[in-house]
Amino acid sequence: MSTDAPVTLYELVLENGRSASPYVWRIRYALAHKGIPYESRPVGFTEIREQYGGRFKTVPVLEHGATVLNESWQIAEYLDRVFPRRALFATAAENATVRFADACLAEVLLRRMFYIYVLDVHNAARPADRAYFRASREQWLKCTSLEAFTAERERHLPKMRAALAPLRAQLAHNPFLGGAAPNYADYIALGYFHWVASVATLPMLARDDEPLRGYLERGFDLYDGLGRDARMRPLFE
Repeated sequence: MSTDAPVTLYELVLENGRSASPYVWRIRYALAHKGIPYESRPVGFTEIREQYGGRFKTVPVLEHGATVLNESWQIAEYLDRVFPRRALFATAAENATVRFADACLAEVLLRRMFYIYVLDVHNAARPADRAYFRASREQWLKCTSLEAFTAERERHLPKMRAALAPLRAQLAHNPFLGGAAPNYADYIALGYFHWVASVATLPMLARDDEPLRGYLERGFDLYDGLGRDARMRPLFE
């Protein structure tokens, strides 16, 4: 595939137009890391299946010429193959290590974030998407309403903050998870924080959480402030 072919990234957006998916955000950072220009194609929850004849149920979707990919790891590895400059994974060992970090971060963050912020996601979604989002998520929750599921979310907040201890410990030694410079593990982690910052009506972090404050400031400043957006909601109390 020629690197000159145009690149298009399909992104999940909310009512205010902000890109919200943590998986999209990791690819946004990956494209910036490699200096690849792309066209953003915003879609709502109910519009995803309208793309490519219903071939995909989720985003990101990356289109590069005749190639269309949907899974974030496939996209990241494809970008390294076709655009080898500034590799996301310098070695196979780094790839394997970052895959392990991805699994750990998903276990530590994603499930706990869902407990606290799923109703916020619903309320921030495009109005046309909210009925679908509610029905699909409440089906996952065995018919528990989003309101009932998140009614005691403040009780889950200390557990989520405590679960971030390994991240803080790593950041005590290096400015990024990748060491002196960010790597794909950082893009994964930052994506989760972007997701919460897109919707949160309850700040995720304590005001005195300086290790994570410093990390997020550095992460949001990457690539000429890629992560800066006036529509972001406060992550800190």
